[in-house]
Amino acid sequence: MIPLIDAKLEEYAIAHSRAPSSLLRELQEYTHQHCDNPQMVTGPLEGAFLRMLVQLVDARRILEIGMFTGYSTLAMAEALPEDGELISCELDRDHCAIAKSFFDRSPHGGKISVVLGPALDSLETMDGPFDLVFLDADKENYVHYYEKTLALLRSGGLLVADNTLWSGRVVDPKKHTDRALAAFNRQVQQDDRVENVLLTVRDGMMLVRKNP
Repeated sequence: MIPLIDAKLEEYAIAHSRAPSSLLRELQEYTHQHCDNPQMVTGPLEGAFLRMLVQLVDARRILEIGMFTGYSTLAMAEALPEDGELISCELDRDHCAIAKSFFDRSPHGGKISVVLGPALDSLETMDGPFDLVFLDADKENYVHYYEKTLALLRSGGLLVADNTLWSGRVVDPKKHTDRALAAFNRQVQQDDRVENVLLTVRDGMMLVRKNP
């Protein structure tokens, strides 16, 4: 991932945002030390932003597509009420094991359910409505995840898609993944069922509100 803003400026933003819990800091450090592609971890700035979004939409049920080692999952679960629920779909069994080992140590871990397997298959078994959807899985399937999760999202609910600027490569897409994300951004922009804004947070975050 190529940084979209100056590293010092991002560090300043992190320093002036809500600090992550000690368990989230430990999870980030563990991911960087033991996992391939550690840049995929959500991190403190985006985690704080997701936490804020959970609170702003007064979410009680969250659906996550793509968990990795569980940073975003735990960050959002920490913001849910005690009777809140977060269902996360993840394909990689090893990532699930790491995430669950941290969830088990959190007082918020009981809010989280992990569904192992291809998310497109798992979505066929889901019952809505959800208040918030966080999409951070294989980029080639974003357009398919979008349609399936939008149907499960409540009226006025929020869908958040990560990596939607893809290190700037969506501006001049050359590879398959570049084109897939550019197509997703186009799809959202042209969808009159929603309102949207594309933000330059980390690698790009598309916020999509389902119209009442």
